[in-house]
Amino acid sequence: MPRLIHIIGAGLAGLAAAVRLVAQGARVIVHEATNQAGGRCRSYHDPSLGMLIDNGNHLVLSGNRAALAFLDTIGARDHLAGPGSASFPFIDLATGERWTVRANDGPVPWWIFDPRRRVPGTRARDYLSFLRLLRAAPGAMIGEVLDCKGPIYERLTRPFLLAALNTEPPESSADLAAAVIRETLAAGGRRYHPLFARDGLSAAFAEPALRFVEANGGNVAFGQRLHALAFDADRVTGLDFGDVSVPLRPDDAIVLAVPPVVAASLVPGLSTPTEFRAIVNAHFRVDPPAGLTPMTGIVNGMVEWLFAFPDRLSVTISSADRMLDTPREELASRIWREVAEIASIAGPLPPWQIVRERRATFAALPRENAKRPGARTRWNNLLLAGDWTATGLPATIEGAIRSGNRAAELIGETT
Repeated sequence: MPRLIHIIGAGLAGLAAAVRLVAQGARVIVHEATNQAGGRCRSYHDPSLGMLIDNGNHLVLSGNRAALAFLDTIGARDHLAGPGSASFPFIDLATGERWTVRANDGPVPWWIFDPRRRVPGTRARDYLSFLRLLRAAPGAMIGEVLDCKGPIYERLTRPFLLAALNTEPPESSADLAAAVIRETLAAGGRRYHPLFARDGLSAAFAEPALRFVEANGGNVAFGQRLHALAFDADRVTGLDFGDVSVPLRPDDAIVLAVPPVVAASLVPGLSTPTEFRAIVNAHFRVDPPAGLTPMTGIVNGMVEWLFAFPDRLSVTISSADRMLDTPREELASRIWREVAEIASIAGPLPPWQIVRERRATFAALPRENAKRPGARTRWNNLLLAGDWTATGLPATIEGAIRSGNRAAELIGETT
């Protein structure tokens, strides 16, 4: 192991690398530019609502093996809760129709033959369309592989892939869609039970990870924004934090786990995704009505997913660049009208908060997927991590954690 490993960034990728490394006995220091860990996967106290909320509504699936192993290591698996089955309620706002997709746990998907379990208006053979994605040519778009219309697409394929890719499916990478399907839908219902952070994202992911790192001899320094890296021919020789410079010894190493725009500004010639997609989240301080499911998918609405927490209702809208310039008050009112209809709530607009992430994820386009770098760089003591690196998955919690794990695995080869 190198003498000291500097991890730049305390998002999930950086935390995953730190957890893996300190568990192996390495000396680690995590440098985080902000005053809190978790990156996009975090909680904060919102003064407008007077409560703790997550900056985004992130979902983990039971087949996300790296994410669940990470939680097991840091002792936080019990912070996730879910229905215990692959059960996904939906509502079509255009027709008022409600249904629940209920997959069986086994690898043979007999549920598609049961009209009570599948999407209304679909036939069992419609579900074979997912197999076409698994056989798509490298670099293809989903729209070149699937017929992006009809009940199966509008009521299942599009909601599922839009949530996973944060990019409209017809233009999205079929390679990334296939990777998601291969690990979830094609693996049987036991691999896609939905799991939620019961007490918030920070309580589930960030805070236990910080405690684990520090309990195992690692250090975490907040408010340390990296301004520059110093290079020689084949290694990084120093870290410039503005008010302090840190020289690196010959056997020190760095894991750079920052957003792609930041990484590109620090590393000469680095290829990174340059197109991004926004996510809009809305939070309403209102008690959810009795019987409302923890998660509801919405078809033919502005709202795409509604999450019911004990003290609030939260909404996620993916690929939401079209909403970035809409006035916040107008956006909250429009979203609330749909939420009230979905949840059967009468009454005025409750206290609300809109969270708009302009660069939430890289655009899951074939050309952007091709720009994602691997963990290695041409400097032998510099590794990359982040959900935007070449994980084989779209920008997800699972991808971020896998990238941190991969960087940690390669650290031993940097000496």
